[in-house]
Amino acid sequence: MSDTPPLDLEYFRQALLELQQNLIKLGAAGEAAAQTVELDQSRVGRLSRMDALQAQAMSQASNRRRAATLRGVAAALRRIDQGDYGECRECGEMINPKRLEFDPTLRLCIACADGQEA
Repeated sequence: MSDTPPLDLEYFRQALLELQQNLIKLGAAGEAAAQTVELDQSRVGRLSRMDALQAQAMSQASNRRRAATLRGVAAALRRIDQGDYGECRECGEMINPKRLEFDPTLRLCIACADGQEA
């Protein structure tokens, strides 16, 4: 058994819900920036169009990252409801609460996460 202290599940539930709300608010603003860029040469110069295309691509990438994080939040909330939040998906040991405070969507302890990076 691990020396990891018990998790305050309500604290993590609230942190996840707050993160979810913030991501939803950001997503609403990011959708407009990811829209198709108009390529009307009579209105915009070549460099301005290139800047607009680059901004669009960055916004689309941000939207993809935001969607992935929202999926992670939903999965973490399900784990809280199922009673296995904070357990490493690889080894079954409890994830350090300090690590979960940094990112409450984590699914791996630091040892298993390091092992996947190697």
